[in-house]
Amino acid sequence: MTAKSLKFKPYARLLTMLGDQLIRNEQVALAELIKNSYDADATWVKVTFEDFDENFRAGPNAMIVVEDDGHGMAADVIENHWVNPATPMKLMGKKGEKRRTESGRIIQGEKGIGRFALLKLGRDIRMVTRPARSSSENVLELKLAGFDEDFIEGNQPMFLDELELQFEVVSPAATILEEEIDLGGRKKMRRPQGTRIEISPPVGMWTRFKIEKVFEDLSRLQSSFAGLENGDDAEGTGGSVPIDKDFSVFIYRGETYEPLGSDLRDRLDVLLKEHSVFEIQGRYNEEATTFEFEIDGRLEQLQLADSDLTGLAVFREYLGRRGLKPAEAQNLRTECGSFDFSFYVFDFSNDAKGKLQLDKSDKDLIKGHRIYLYRDGIRVYPYGDPDDDWLLIDVRRGTVRASEFLSNDQVVGFVNISQSENHNLRDKTSREGLVDTGQAVDDFRALLQTFLAWVRKRPYSLYKQRTKQSQDVDVFRTGKVPSLMEEVVAAAAAANVPLSVREKISEANQQYKAERRYLVQRAENTEHLAGVGLSVEAASHDLMLAMQRVMAAIDKLIAHSESDAKIDKEALSAELLAMRGLLSFVQSQMTDMQLLFRSTKQRRKDIRVVDLVEKVAKIFKSLMERNAIEVRVETIGSPLVAKTTDAVLLQLLLNLFDNAAYWLQGAPQPREIEILLDGNAGTMTFADSGPGFREEDLPYLFEPFFSGKGEDGRGLGLYIARQLLERHEYSIDIASKDQRVLKGANLVVSFVKEQA
Repeated sequence: MTAKSLKFKPYARLLTMLGDQLIRNEQVALAELIKNSYDADATWVKVTFEDFDENFRAGPNAMIVVEDDGHGMAADVIENHWVNPATPMKLMGKKGEKRRTESGRIIQGEKGIGRFALLKLGRDIRMVTRPARSSSENVLELKLAGFDEDFIEGNQPMFLDELELQFEVVSPAATILEEEIDLGGRKKMRRPQGTRIEISPPVGMWTRFKIEKVFEDLSRLQSSFAGLENGDDAEGTGGSVPIDKDFSVFIYRGETYEPLGSDLRDRLDVLLKEHSVFEIQGRYNEEATTFEFEIDGRLEQLQLADSDLTGLAVFREYLGRRGLKPAEAQNLRTECGSFDFSFYVFDFSNDAKGKLQLDKSDKDLIKGHRIYLYRDGIRVYPYGDPDDDWLLIDVRRGTVRASEFLSNDQVVGFVNISQSENHNLRDKTSREGLVDTGQAVDDFRALLQTFLAWVRKRPYSLYKQRTKQSQDVDVFRTGKVPSLMEEVVAAAAAANVPLSVREKISEANQQYKAERRYLVQRAENTEHLAGVGLSVEAASHDLMLAMQRVMAAIDKLIAHSESDAKIDKEALSAELLAMRGLLSFVQSQMTDMQLLFRSTKQRRKDIRVVDLVEKVAKIFKSLMERNAIEVRVETIGSPLVAKTTDAVLLQLLLNLFDNAAYWLQGAPQPREIEILLDGNAGTMTFADSGPGFREEDLPYLFEPFFSGKGEDGRGLGLYIARQLLERHEYSIDIASKDQRVLKGANLVVSFVKEQA
């Protein structure tokens, strides 16, 4: 048998597969054309629906026109690349040095089939393109409306090379000219370059609702959150779709500009910035296998081997797929690459308070957005659509445990990958998601699932705990229960309830009042002891370290004395001197601490506040140095003097230093504490550069057992400080706007006796 060589000869229906069948919908098709304009360094794209009525029903001469002012295409590019399916021109450029366009944009396309998205919109194509610095323009026409959908003529399938495109060079240019063009209701002089594509007749039925969906989808082509990250509200876009600061998309119906959806984008911006429970901005660092992020103004790090993560069921299952046990998480090496993320978490519950409370329209708007995926700032479809569960959150909530994650609709955000860092995460040919093969995609999804499960377990749970605490405080502070008990007694009397029942209700009321008096008195009696304990705890770390070092030195000397080795007097003397230094430090610290235990015996006296500030600053010195926290003390006017006891000032200052140190440890640099002593005004302002107080926490800061630290706090520090000061007719409050010293928490202590 004679061997012969064969060549691939594709049928014409390949165009249908590359266009109409491969591309899911018109949104994706338009997005592909707009990405081409973006890659061509266009500053704008204008999409016009010609001969469509107000409801976007197509007329007899309907066509869709997509026009831009990009660099256009030369004749050789059209002949040698545009008409060749799967041309590798962009891919080769990206693999070489040309990863970016001339204006610095990262090239989006690489598969060489995006142009066939045209066939999802219509069958006849006319493209006019004018290269930069050219006096002529190139016109290419492809007419397919007259053919069968599968290109079968008389029961004979057509081959792709049987389809002809008409190409001509028009000189001088007649369509793309340097003239005024309307963009968003504003006149602009267009550049004499770019591309205009006319598509007719439109495929399928169009409606205004469908156009709005297309527009809404285009508005998500580039991250909706870029402006929020940069502190830019993207004003001045004229209702266009802001892709980036140098690229916008405009929708027209004939000559009429359609500024669709701009009010919804503005509302979403406000919700994200002002009504989310918290915002998380961060990055997964693959080299360090660490999540590094900022939440509520605090910088945090989570190693993959951290017990907070290895205890999560979704992460343990992922480790199992990788053949690792939770204890071996430090050996995990991921293949997806590093990536950035930003999440906004909302509270949809009916008991959300203040600015966190959302009405139905707010919730509906938020539910229209999910977690989007962007590659180099351009969206990967369909991730982020309301009906897309690409992270399998809803699947796990429905099949494993609902409490494992927050619901998909109350978390809005994005994940940004890049061509340079995430080369193992590849887009599908259909432009719908990532190629779900290999380890990289599983790593990527599992890491995001793990982080979002942590958000639900830790920060969101702490937020709900604080919310419950504030509700409990309100019940106690307002005396709601005693009031209700009195109402029950009165109602029972008025309703002719049997005497025996009324007597029981009255007795229960009296017993409740007695029990309440006892509990309140017991709480007040233990406040002092609790304050002493908290204050000693704040200073105990360094004392324990010093004692451990002394014990180690003593053990060393004992072991040396029991051996036959000759004792070196100089070495012995050095060891003893070091031990004496450590014990001297302990003695000094304990001397200051003893002042706390004599508070009931101490008489009030005039105390220079700066002396106690310096004592407490010395107690916290090593903690401040370990966390690079700078402490500054400034004085105004005469020395600030308070008529009180050492114990009161020590407890006050120990609590203030301890709170500030806690919040500053995770804060970005510079980490600062500034104490302003104003002898003229009789006040001390204690300020730090941490995240500050949450607005919703302000009414409860000085209430017992309320803590913004969640499980890390007891909620007694500021409460006890205020109680102690009030007994001496002094006060502590949140600083007013004109009293603030640093950007974080600012408290003002007044040593001026309050007037009755």
